[in-house]
This record gives sequence, structure tokens and C-alpha cells, in this order.
Amino acid sequence: MDLKKVTSEETGIEQITLKVAHLEKMTTFYEKIGLKLIKESPGVNFLGVADDILLVLKEIKQPLRKENKVGLFHVAFLLPERKNLGTALKHYLTLNILTGASDHGYSEALYLNDPEGNGIEVYWDKPKKMWDIREGGRIVGVTKSLDLRNLLEESTEHFSGFPKNSKIGHVHLKVRDLKETENFYVEQLGLQLKDNYGTQAKFFAAGSYHHHIGANTWAGTQHLPLPEKNDLGLEEIVFTHFEIKNLEKEWEKAKLNFASHYDYLKVTDPNGILLKIKD
Repeated sequence: MDLKKVTSEETGIEQITLKVAHLEKMTTFYEKIGLKLIKESPGVNFLGVADDILLVLKEIKQPLRKENKVGLFHVAFLLPERKNLGTALKHYLTLNILTGASDHGYSEALYLNDPEGNGIEVYWDKPKKMWDIREGGRIVGVTKSLDLRNLLEESTEHFSGFPKNSKIGHVHLKVRDLKETENFYVEQLGLQLKDNYGTQAKFFAAGSYHHHIGANTWAGTQHLPLPEKNDLGLEEIVFTHFEIKNLEKEWEKAKLNFASHYDYLKVTDPNGILLKIKD
């Protein structure tokens, strides 16, 4: 497929939907870590920053028992400045909910888990001049210990939630097959492979970003089961700033199974995750 004119530097992830068992408890947790409740409807809550909805929580009445299946590894909320991350760190330490922290070379990241076991990353990007960008656009990430004491020194204010212009920077998936996932996100969606992390993880992005989608097989090298309708966890990822008319033409030529709507396309990735693709 000719996907050269499908993505741009503006392409990114607008929001995700999580299926949850306990809507009120999950809503309270995400408010506590930095999001605000923007809108409520029966069985569904919408959270985000300012007026931008980043997270949709959808209550499942009879969820299946949690099992090791493909799905969300973590959703990553990107903060505008390092001082925002330092302020969040102080807050998370007070709440005793921090599960980890890493320096990835191009970013500094804090890790949490929500009450239903969904992974969360809260991070900021270092200036691009500090990224390890190789020939061909490869962007090399590392995993080093993060100097928490130094980061705390950046904290200059009381934590009052994620600041304006915070967004979802990337989504990292547990997948059943890395090659199959790469083929979809590169050959069918138009992202670029940015890096391989050994033989068990790959990172894909539009434009010059380090990654919008991460994929790993750390949960096992055997094919994991696909999610079912009443499984908890990740249901949908919404991408924005795609040239959907061009993408639709390519998908039609390739006879890809997708749904076309007035202002978005809908497709399922090889891991059973719904993707909504918008202009």
C-alpha cells in the first residue's frame, strides 16, 4: 500500500476507552492521579484535561475473570514540562502509588497501576536534541534508573491535576505476535518502525516521534488469547490527524476489513483492539 501521505507530524492518539468493573472507584483513581471528570452518562464516564477527553471508562456489568490475554500494557500521559512531572512525583509518593520510574533517554517516566491492574505511565519528553536519533530515523530508547531526588527538585507547586496541553503520548500493548503487529501498524496503518527493544518489543510512530504505539511479548512467547466482549481492559484507541480519505482508498484497494463513517474509519488490529482513525 502507498501510505506516504497518510500521517504527519501532527498524528497522535486522542483518547482511549477502558472497560471497567467498578466505574466509581476507577473514576476516583484517575481523578486522583491527574485527570478531571468532564462528562457522565449511565455506565460511562469521560475524563481528561481542560475540555479534552483523554480517557473513557465504560462499566461492564458481568465482566469475565481477569486472565493473561493481549491488550493494554500501559497508557502513557505526556506532560508538557519536567516541573509538571516533578510535581506529579511528589503527589504520587504522598499517595504511595508509585510502582516504578525510568529514564528512557528521550523521556523520563513514572509508573502506576490502576485498581483493576491497567498500567499507567506519566512522563515528559526531553528536548529532541537530547534524543538518540540514528540514520534512517531510528530513535533508540534505553531503560535506566531515574534520579527521583533531582526530579523532585523541579516540583514548584501544589499538585492540582495534569496541566493544560497534557495528552496521551503513547499506548503500549501486550501482543500475541510482534511481526503480525508490525505488519499492521506499518504496512496497513502507515506508522514507521522506530526501534526494536531486543527481540521482544517494537515501537512505532508517525512523523519524528519516538513512539505512539509500543508492542511487547513480555507476557509470554506463546500466542495469547484475544480479548472477548466482556473482558476488562483496553477496548479502543482513537487516532487523530490522519488523512483518512487517502487511507480509505488504500484499504479499499487492499480489501482490508474496515468500517467507513462520515469523519472516521474503524478497524480492528491483530490483537483485537478497536481503532478509530480520524482526520
